Amino acid sequence: MQRKRILLSMLFFMLLLPLVAMTANAQGSPQKKIRVLIIDCQFKDFYPLGNTAKLMEQYLQADKNVEVACVEDAEFLATDVIFDYDVLLLHFKNYKPLKRNEVVQKNLAKYVENGGGLFIFHFACGAFEDWKEFDQYAGRVWDKQKPAHDPYGKFTVEYVDHEHPITRGLENFETSDELYTCLKDSDVPIHVLAEAVSKVDKQRHPMVFTAQKGKGRIFHTTLGHDANSIHHKGFQSLLQRAMYWLGGKE
Repeated sequence: MQRKRILLSMLFFMLLLPLVAMTANAQGSPQKKIRVLIIDCQFKDFYPLGNTAKLMEQYLQADKNVEVACVEDAEFLATDVIFDYDVLLLHFKNYKPLKRNEVVQKNLAKYVENGGGLFIFHFACGAFEDWKEFDQYAGRVWDKQKPAHDPYGKFTVEYVDHEHPITRGLENFETSDELYTCLKDSDVPIHVLAEAVSKVDKQRHPMVFTAQKGKGRIFHTTLGHDANSIHHKGFQSLLQRAMYWLGGKE
């Protein structure tokens, strides 16, 4: 009789254990953080930005679901360490070929095509002027034959897709920034999320868009020239939403 009770108790415990584990996972287990690596500008003397990379690092780090690291050398893209991160944020414009240019390009292509999230920030549309296929990973790239941007000043960022996970619920906002008009036309499909009207050429230009390459997601914004634009709540909302989308936490 005693043995039967023991067996019944063991059976009951075995049946109960999965339910206890499921409850614990639902209530108490920590979620995996989105790991972000910012590749910072390596030509600060040429293009002083007021440390916008550090500002973005601070804003992102304040989110308990995000873990951020920042390096100040684009050559870091040649290392396998980048594959430990969910999102790469490119924050540089390259005016000279990198020492390990070919390795950097192959590594970045592999990272995106295998499912990594790539964030192209502001002047990073010109990060690799000597890489013809960079538009495959940036969606649109810098065209030196076009005027670079409107004079720094106020303009309105207008959302054209209100249903995308990044933009859902967000409202148009006025910012002070550089309105880029320099992006080169390409056959790479992009999904425009926000536009702005140039005061110079009176045309609408994409300010925020997404693309896909292989298994990877790409988020590209031409906004973010200086600390004032980074401080703007509209930009901060985009930054956070983009990281969640790129990191698969929609």
